[in-house]
Amino acid sequence: MAERSTIRLPEDLLGRAKRKAAAEGRTLTSLIEEGLRLVTAANRQSAQHKRRLPRVSTATGGPMPGVDLTDVSALQETDDLDDVARMNRTR
Repeated sequence: MAERSTIRLPEDLLGRAKRKAAAEGRTLTSLIEEGLRLVTAANRQSAQHKRRLPRVSTATGGPMPGVDLTDVSALQETDDLDDVARMNRTR
């Protein structure tokens, strides 16, 4: 049994949907129903076939040469310099 529901759509989208339904000789309800079936089926398929992303790094660990993890002020300075360089690139 079909259930009634109220939805709010932007006027331009609703107008386009009504014109498309009329051009195809069908109801607005059937057009919306088909669209929802397509979207929900696509989501179900993509959830089943999740893409495996490659590993970001193949490094075996450890800090880069010259990095002293016990020197907090040097780490902060390096981080600040990275931020400044990133901001300069976005200008």
